[in-house]
Amino acid sequence: MIAACGVAALVAQAQPGPQFEVASIRPSATSVEQTGGVGLHFDNAQVRIDHLTLKDYIVIAYKTKISQVSGPDWISSDRFDISATLPAGSKPEQVVEMLQALLEDRFQLKIHREKREFPVYALVLGKGPLKLKEVPPGDDDRKPADPVNIAAGGSESGVSVNLGNGAGWSFVPNRFEARKLTMDAFAGNLERFADRPIVDMTGLTSRYDFDFHINPEDYQPMLIRSAVAAGVSLPPQALKLLEGSSSASLSDALAQVGLKLETRRAPLDVIVVDDGRRTPTEN
Repeated sequence: MIAACGVAALVAQAQPGPQFEVASIRPSATSVEQTGGVGLHFDNAQVRIDHLTLKDYIVIAYKTKISQVSGPDWISSDRFDISATLPAGSKPEQVVEMLQALLEDRFQLKIHREKREFPVYALVLGKGPLKLKEVPPGDDDRKPADPVNIAAGGSESGVSVNLGNGAGWSFVPNRFEARKLTMDAFAGNLERFADRPIVDMTGLTSRYDFDFHINPEDYQPMLIRSAVAAGVSLPPQALKLLEGSSSASLSDALAQVGLKLETRRAPLDVIVVDDGRRTPTEN
């Protein structure tokens, strides 16, 4: 009986996880600077993702943040389009597992996880009144079977992300606007404009609408920092604007809505890319 259980356990471990029925990975035909954005769509039958770097795909597949992925420079520069067909009866939550399997197969991706201590900003409640408009529970038309469409675009005029069903955020001249965002999602997106990771420690669990102003002199360096985080190639004169800039004023801006950033150190889970092919294997 014990031996039979052991064999059953080994057989279960050997079973492959969920995989796409058919999938193709191709280098993006145009640069993100030319298209001005990226996109993601998936429904019960297909997945289409355009203009993302391997680092971005790792963030999606392993449910982590861009600051918590470490590897060679090329994983943040080369961009790829993925088109895949889901097997019949697939569940939406299995897509990330399928994406993991695809990356490991086509890029021969090998990773390991470790904890590293980082200087971080803790997103916490400030001393003033909280000026966040809580989104009522259930005020989201999305159902589990509904298609997911996410679009993101950026230029000198700002950055915007549409998460669908009224959720998203925009960073436009001297202003940040958020709609239907959790604090965890807000922290993860805000860190693209900051000089270190941001960890949500507010204890708030709802979704919120809010906006706050950014000092004009801080807007341009923050926009450049977000472009660097997205793997956009910038000229040296643009990167020079980051010299001497910090995210200290960002905490002052957050005070407008009753939040603040505190400088701390914290252990974070990091995904380290040990090996991988810069060019994925044939489709």
